[in-house]
Amino acid sequence: MIKKVSFSVGLLLLLFMLYLLLWPVAIEPVVWEPPQAPELAGDFAKNQKLAEIEWLGKDVAKGPEDIILDEQGRIYGSFEDGKIRRFDAKGDNSEVFADTKGRPLGLAWAPGGALLVADAKQGLLALRRDGSIRELTTRANGVRFGFTNAVVVGSDNMVYFTDASYRFGVNQVMADILEHGANGRLLKYDPLSDTTTELLGDLQFANGIAFGPSEDYLLVAETGAYRIMRYWLVGPQKGTAEVFMDNLPGLPDNINYDGEGVFWVALYTPRNALLDWLADKPWLRKVVYKVPAFLQPKPAHHAFVLGVNPEGEVLYNLQDDASSAFAPVTSVRRYGKHLYLGSLTQPAIGRLVLSQ
Repeated sequence: MIKKVSFSVGLLLLLFMLYLLLWPVAIEPVVWEPPQAPELAGDFAKNQKLAEIEWLGKDVAKGPEDIILDEQGRIYGSFEDGKIRRFDAKGDNSEVFADTKGRPLGLAWAPGGALLVADAKQGLLALRRDGSIRELTTRANGVRFGFTNAVVVGSDNMVYFTDASYRFGVNQVMADILEHGANGRLLKYDPLSDTTTELLGDLQFANGIAFGPSEDYLLVAETGAYRIMRYWLVGPQKGTAEVFMDNLPGLPDNINYDGEGVFWVALYTPRNALLDWLADKPWLRKVVYKVPAFLQPKPAHHAFVLGVNPEGEVLYNLQDDASSAFAPVTSVRRYGKHLYLGSLTQPAIGRLVLSQ
């Protein structure tokens, strides 16, 4: 009996190993060499400055990935269940403003008053003041968006947004990160001609986007490359891109400019040593992709926000790695003396008084 059990267990283990080694997967990992992760010291020194976050609208719904305020100070969040919820200025009295039936992420006000939504499943949407929804665009160059992520609107009504990955959707983030196949895109939507143009391709999980101070360039977060790119919209460098900040201590998510000389960068999680170690081992990344999710590299429960100036110098370093931390932080916007923070998984909106 014991021999039969041992044989059965051995056979199952053999089959499992063959599955890990030989079964085809949906990713084609690309070899790359990440820079040595900076220590959490100096500009990135650990601290607990985000420990004083106030939790607004707690337990109303989960995952307000992006947060934005209107002219009346009301607070809007894009939630996991597909709904855009609106709260009063104190974070109370929640109401459903709209339901995209998808996964809304980035939010931006258009000059005419519409709220634009980058919905990971539904594409680029416009919400009218009454909450009704209009689809703006779902594809560029004949390729449908796989993961519409972040959006900004210029003073000329031009809309710029990111498609994090045209190959992998919102429930396949790890697939894109493990593949490192440069599937992200920076896109432009012209509402006058109703056309969508790809401005920049081959991005490593194109995420947050923000205008520079005079709308002469865009900053775009490349989550999978631990860096932020600058794409020029005007001037002699128009149409070209360069690195704005490289070798960040974490995975950059949304970026927002506060109009007062600071770009606020949400770092989803600090760098993962195992993920970096796997970078030059594509065959092993295929194996990792096939193992159960609980065995794959995991983001640390660590709230992390940077405030940087237009030269890329760190002005603010705000963190909290306690078990009670408001983490992960996916977006940060400044309104007056407050920072408003979004999260992909927390059941609340974060608000912090910004110390000068």
